[in-house]
Amino acid sequence: MPTIPSIDKLFTQATESKAIPGIVAVAATDKGTLYEGAFGKRELGKDAAMTVDSVGWIASMTKAITGTAAMQLVERGKLSLDRPASEVVTSLASARVLEGFDAAGQPRLRAPERPITLRHLMTHTAGFAYEIWRSEIAQYQSTTNTPGITTCADAALTTPLLFDPGDRWEYGINIDWVGKMVEAVSGQKLDRYFQDHIFGPLGMKDTSFRISPSMRSRLAAVHQRDDKGVLTPIEFALPEEPEFLMGGGGLYGTARDYLAFTQMIVQGGSLGGQQVLKPEKAGDGGAHGAEPHRAARYPLHHDRGARALQRRRFVPRHAEGLGTQLPD
Repeated sequence: MPTIPSIDKLFTQATESKAIPGIVAVAATDKGTLYEGAFGKRELGKDAAMTVDSVGWIASMTKAITGTAAMQLVERGKLSLDRPASEVVTSLASARVLEGFDAAGQPRLRAPERPITLRHLMTHTAGFAYEIWRSEIAQYQSTTNTPGITTCADAALTTPLLFDPGDRWEYGINIDWVGKMVEAVSGQKLDRYFQDHIFGPLGMKDTSFRISPSMRSRLAAVHQRDDKGVLTPIEFALPEEPEFLMGGGGLYGTARDYLAFTQMIVQGGSLGGQQVLKPEKAGDGGAHGAEPHRAARYPLHHDRGARALQRRRFVPRHAEGLGTQLPD
């Protein structure tokens, strides 16, 4: 396992000071793995050490994988970036724009000026948002008894748009809808599609929507900070029998598995002789090229979003997955 002493020292200090419960760090180039390291505990107050094969909820890092699945189907002519997405998932035709709330506190809704497309969804320009960052959505959920996205209930996808599709950018539940589109045109549930077309070819044996007994034995806990900044483990799990598989944030996995996925992107869509995406879909080139997980293209999220997570006392300064950047 390749290590770098100076990095090991920093991560050891971070975990021993309890600034972070545990760390798994991996790094690679197109030539191979440069670094692997594991530090601290899987759960504060317990003995199990963090290991490089520890399993965690990878949350919005799921988005890049769902985006890859969608681009595979664009390659095969089964999905279009610019046709109305409601042609594939009819319930998207019911999306409405939230204009505010009336004097009685009821939402004021109107039809959008244009249909939502896959391009809008994959670039977070459809108008959907997350309640954690947008109080209007939280208020709508409270007023209408609409569940939050981590319930994985179909009703959670019925929150309104904040603007007309294509007008601007807002991080939200878009990629969950992309997952629905993948299922609709492939005829497979999202977990099966991922296994057949991404996880299997890339050897990602420890990434799944459902936690196997082996994965559970290596599962790292979710922690939360109290008002004094002290971290404590909390009970957190996504539903074991969800109404929909959350393409925007439902996967559990390991750092090694995700490194294989990102190496595939770096290497033009292939890894170990397995071609997952065509080079023009995995890189910058081509009229329909895709760049899954290019965080640098979205400084807004990494600024405002990270601060919002810190204010809500989640483990701080982590960069969630975003989605897909598509050239004009």
